[in-house]
Amino acid sequence: MEASSSSSDSDDDFFAPASWPSTSAAYSLLPSNKKMRRSRTAPAMVSMEDLFKSPTQSVHQFGPTSLVRQAAFLLIIYLSLGVVVYSFNRDHFSGVETHPVVDALYFCIVTMCTIGYGDIAPITPLTKVFACIFVLVGFGFIDILLSGVVNYVLDLQENLLLAGIKEQGQRQFDHGHGRGGGLSAYIVDVAKGRMRIRLKVGLALGVVLLCIGLGSMVLYFQEHLDWIDSVYLSVMSVTTVGYGDRAFKTLPGRLFASIWLLFSTLAVARAFLYLAEARIDKRHRRIANWVLQREITIEDLLAADINNNGFIRKSEYVIYKLKEMGKIREKDVMQICNQFNKLDENNSGKITLPSLLQSQL
Repeated sequence: MEASSSSSDSDDDFFAPASWPSTSAAYSLLPSNKKMRRSRTAPAMVSMEDLFKSPTQSVHQFGPTSLVRQAAFLLIIYLSLGVVVYSFNRDHFSGVETHPVVDALYFCIVTMCTIGYGDIAPITPLTKVFACIFVLVGFGFIDILLSGVVNYVLDLQENLLLAGIKEQGQRQFDHGHGRGGGLSAYIVDVAKGRMRIRLKVGLALGVVLLCIGLGSMVLYFQEHLDWIDSVYLSVMSVTTVGYGDRAFKTLPGRLFASIWLLFSTLAVARAFLYLAEARIDKRHRRIANWVLQREITIEDLLAADINNNGFIRKSEYVIYKLKEMGKIREKDVMQICNQFNKLDENNSGKITLPSLLQSQL
């Protein structure tokens, strides 16, 4: 029973944020009268700074910046290949010509974004085979790589906004005005540390309307379509429908479309993804409220009692509630437990700093 009591206390301490050791506290556990020096003949080993480095620091070394560079590099190669093939096979494509390079770029973008106006189309077997390969590669390229770039840009904007609001709240707190509220509280979900999903949906839909409006204006003033056809073609373009009854025919129009279609189609896809995320988030909140408000039953206690000792610890209760909310699965819990058992070589039920340092050396 004493062992169970001490184990329960340790679980309570684990879930108390105030008791988590900091890096300075970890350093204080080392002998104060000795300085750690590496022998000149000793094999290479990680430094103490590396041991206490946050995992996110190493992750960011291979993160978004390299992804953006890779996306830009591959996009240039992809479009350059399409432009070269089109330029040397202009007679093998049907459609109204304006400028070889602009037409080639316009054809590549329309193909990659899977719009398919039909105003420029391959007519020979060789160019049709090229178009098949080009659209398959382009579809995967825009879905995986460019979508990752868009996610990075949106996350960067969100992080900058959150950092600005947090800094403003800190200044208000330092001047004795509290933590702030009003617009900041409406924009930021403090508990989750992110922008509220409704605001993200609103901003995404605003970008979509901006793209549609910009495209409609260019179509009206440059392509000389009426307002109905301008809005119609703009919507059909950003949603990648592309019936083909209307298309860009002038040189400036196709040059604009080559840039506009690339960003507008991604913005629309992101907006619909945010709408789906908002619906899922609402469902998760409803489930979480139901799980937290209902009273615990005997069946719940028996299900949460992993050790079958007649009572549940705080850690067991938290895990059981998380599984009820659908945030974790039994398989996830077992994988984490197996990983813990590998780290706990002495089967002591805990991971200590000396054992961790010993395993790292």
